[in-house]
Formats: sequence, structure tokens, C-alpha cells
Amino acid sequence: MQQQERSKMLGTMPMNKLVPKVAVPIMISMLVQALYNVVDGIFVARYSADAFTAVSLVFPVQMLMIAVSTGLGVGINSLISRRLGEKRGDAALDAAKNGIFLELCGVALFCLFGLFLSKVYMHLFTDDANLQKLGEEYLFIVTVFCLGLFMSVVFERMLQATGNTTLSMATQLLGAIVNIILDPIMIFGLLGCPRMGIAGAAIATVIGQFCGMFLGFILNQTRNHELHLTLRPFFRPHGAVLTDILAVGIPSVVMQAISSVMNVLMNMILLGFGNVAVNVLGAYFKLQSFVFMPVFGLSNGLVAIVGYNYGAHLRERVYAAVRVALRMAIVLMAVGMLLFMTIPQ
Repeated sequence: MQQQERSKMLGTMPMNKLVPKVAVPIMISMLVQALYNVVDGIFVARYSADAFTAVSLVFPVQMLMIAVSTGLGVGINSLISRRLGEKRGDAALDAAKNGIFLELCGVALFCLFGLFLSKVYMHLFTDDANLQKLGEEYLFIVTVFCLGLFMSVVFERMLQATGNTTLSMATQLLGAIVNIILDPIMIFGLLGCPRMGIAGAAIATVIGQFCGMFLGFILNQTRNHELHLTLRPFFRPHGAVLTDILAVGIPSVVMQAISSVMNVLMNMILLGFGNVAVNVLGAYFKLQSFVFMPVFGLSNGLVAIVGYNYGAHLRERVYAAVRVALRMAIVLMAVGMLLFMTIPQ
């Protein structure tokens, strides 16, 4: 299917077929991401209980990074899709470039946090010197080297905005699979790799993110011709475009960041009951992602469909897309609830 035909299908294919076609690949990749969260927790816990506690304390910051990167990604995806629906290819490319600029601003923000506030953050939670050391080490690595996370997200959203959700899935799968493979090797020192412990878990995470970023960039440059990035003309941020992205992106960031803030507050309360309580909460958040991550994938696919049809002034198709997505989300949540009710028994 030619690239332009693929983006046009967002405005022509029946919604009962289009929503699953666009959303299911993203949902599958989100499930693999959820699996990674659990597998990563298992390996870290096998290394030491303190390491798992430290990772659980750092997890809210990782959630916040994901909230900022994916929240901005929602704004980028929405604006690109709207411009494509309006048949304004140059404006869609301009939206992508301004979106990359915003994601780089997010990278700079968390890099500064990691460089100067990692120690302060861990000291807010515990006086245990070992926990502080482990947490600082992990937090420093995942924040200072967060470029892969933010850039992989923006390239995924560029692919999703043009209907290339299968290619988007490939970038997310690669990052998660590389992470899962490298985790035990780098944590426990297998296959000749030095034993790095919790630092190995962080480095494996960063390497996986950079792999996803590189594949996302390559796929955009070779397969996503409507959003092919070039250095010319020289890029300058456009205030109106940035405002359009942030108008959609900031509410998404805030909604996702609420979960991170809640996790921080829960950790502060639970530390009074001991490290085990923090570990239980950390394990719970990783397990619940099996239910919520597919729904997030569904919503990401919906953004591209709604944005394109809104830009093309096809109002009834917008309503139809939302109705189909709501039915799918209800089924997903019902299945997840049943699983959580039956598996513990």
C-alpha cells in the first residue's frame, strides 16, 4: 500500500475495520511493554530486595518521563493527523519538526533533573544509605540518558499519524525485546558481561530505548514519505504550531502525571510500614499495566483516526470512531477485571 493511500484509509475505511486495524498493533506492542515491566521487576528483585525497593521508588519519575513524552506525543499525533486530513502535507511536516523540538525540551528538563536532583529525590524518601545509593545510580542513568525514550516516542507518533501502526509496533517491540534480553545479562554478568546489578538494569533500559529510537528514525526516513525529515530549510520553532501541540498535549501530560504523583505519595506513606510495603505497591503497578497499557494503545490509535477525520471535516466518522473505541475499551477492561479476580485465587 502506497504511503498516501495508507493515510487516506483513515478517512475512507469503515470504522469497525479501521479502529482495530490501526489500534491492535499498538495494543500488542503495549502488552509487550507491560511484559517488560514485569520481567524487569523479577530480575531486579532476584538481584536484591533493596534493589527492587530502589527501583520502585524511582518508578514514579519514570512514569513522569513517560507521561511527558507520550503526552506531548498525543499533541504531535493529533496535529499531524489533522493537517494530513486537511491535505496540508507541508504543515504536517512542520508539526512533526516542532514536535521533535518540544520532545528535546523534555529531554533537557529530565537531564537536568538527573544531574542535579537525583540525590535530593532519594533523600526525600529514605535515610537508608544503601537504598539511596542504589536509587541514585538507577535514577541518574535513566534520566540523563532519556533521549532514546523521548525520540522513540515522537517517531512512533509520526508513524501512527499516517496509519503506519505496524511499523510503530516494530519500534516498540524492538526496544522492549532488547531490554528483556539485556536485563539478565547486564544485571547478573552473563556471557562475559561484568556484573553491574541495578546499574545494569538501567543501562539495559536505556539501550532498548535507543534501539527503538534508531529504528523509528530509519522507518520514518525510508517508509514514511509524507513526513520525511530534512535539514533544509533551516528549522525555527513556530509559536502557533507549538501552541496547537501543547493545547492537546498538556492535558494528556497532566492526566498521566497524576498517576506518578499518586505513586510518590503512596511510597512516602508506605515507607513508614517498611520496604516490603513499597515493593508490593511497585509490583502492583507493574501488573496493572497489563490492563491499562492496551487501553492506552487503543487511545493512541484513536488519536490518529479522529485527528485525520476532524481535519477532513468528516464529523460522523469522528463520532463513529469514538463509539467503536469505547466498545473495545469496555471489553478490554472487563477482561482485565476478570483476570485480576481469578488469577490470585
